[in-house]
Amino acid sequence: MQNRFMTQPPVSIGLIGVCVAVFLMQNVSAALALWPLNSGYFEPWQILSYGFLHGSFNHIFFNMFALWMFGLPIERVWGSKRFAVYYLVCVIGAGLVQLLVQHLSGEIYPTIGASGAVFGLLLAYGVMFPNNSIFLIFLPIPIKAKYFVLIYGAAELLFGITNAMPQIAHFAHLGGLLVGAGVLWKWGWRPGMTWKW
Repeated sequence: MQNRFMTQPPVSIGLIGVCVAVFLMQNVSAALALWPLNSGYFEPWQILSYGFLHGSFNHIFFNMFALWMFGLPIERVWGSKRFAVYYLVCVIGAGLVQLLVQHLSGEIYPTIGASGAVFGLLLAYGVMFPNNSIFLIFLPIPIKAKYFVLIYGAAELLFGITNAMPQIAHFAHLGGLLVGAGVLWKWGWRPGMTWKW
C-alpha cells in the first residue's frame, strides 16, 4: 500500500493536498481570490493563487475528484514536469479570460477555484483517451471522453452566454479549455488525433 502511494504522480497528489489544506484554513485572506482589474483589490499573484481556493465542500470535492480522475493518468503519460506546466498555464489562462470577461461586462466579484485548470485537464484527457468511458453521477450511463468534453464545453458556453448559474465562472472554465487547447497545439496535437506523449 505504501509503495503504491509512493508511485502515484507527485504533482497531481500534491495539488490535491495543497487545495485541501488551503480549504481547511477557513480564514485564508480574500486577497488570494482573483478580483477584477477595476475592483481596487486586484493583485498580480491572484492570477495563480485563486486556483487553490474553494468556497464549499462540494466545490472542492468535485474539483479534486476531477483532478484525481483526469490528472493522474495524464501525469503518468506526460511526466510531472510537463503536467505541472500544463496545469499552471491552464490556471493562469483561465484567470486571464475571466478578467477579460469581467472587464468587458463591468461585473465586480471575486473568482476562486481550480475549475479552469480542471477543464484544461478534461480536454487533455479527451484528446489522449478519447474512447475511454466516463460515468457521471447525475447521468449513470457511459459516455466516451471525447463526447463528454464537447458536451460539457458547449454547456459551459451556453450557460456563460445566457448568464445561467451566475455564481459559477463559466468563462474561466472555457478559458481553461481554450488555453489548454493552445498548449496542446503547440506541443504537436491537432484535432482528430488520438495523441499520447
